[in-house]
Amino acid sequence: MYRRKVEEISDVVSAFLRQNGLETPLLQKRLIDKWDELYPAAVKYTGEKYIRNQVLFVKILSPALRQNLSMMRTDITQKLNDAVGAKIIIDVRFV
Repeated sequence: MYRRKVEEISDVVSAFLRQNGLETPLLQKRLIDKWDELYPAAVKYTGEKYIRNQVLFVKILSPALRQNLSMMRTDITQKLNDAVGAKIIIDVRFV
């Protein structure tokens, strides 16, 4: 039996997610999960994390850590986007 159109499963799954509007929420969830992997020292002081309008909001319980992280916002944004493989956020705000 000869198949004319053979596609990889990753392409089929990506197309399905994109068609059903699930690709962006999945990438956002992955990006939020990457925070704990990329910044393990801050996990102890991290509260709620969420994305709204392409901005990641992270509640930091330590004022000193919040100040230090605020100075590294562009680097953090770049690292998180690179870890996911897509430009999901454009900024990080620490509250």
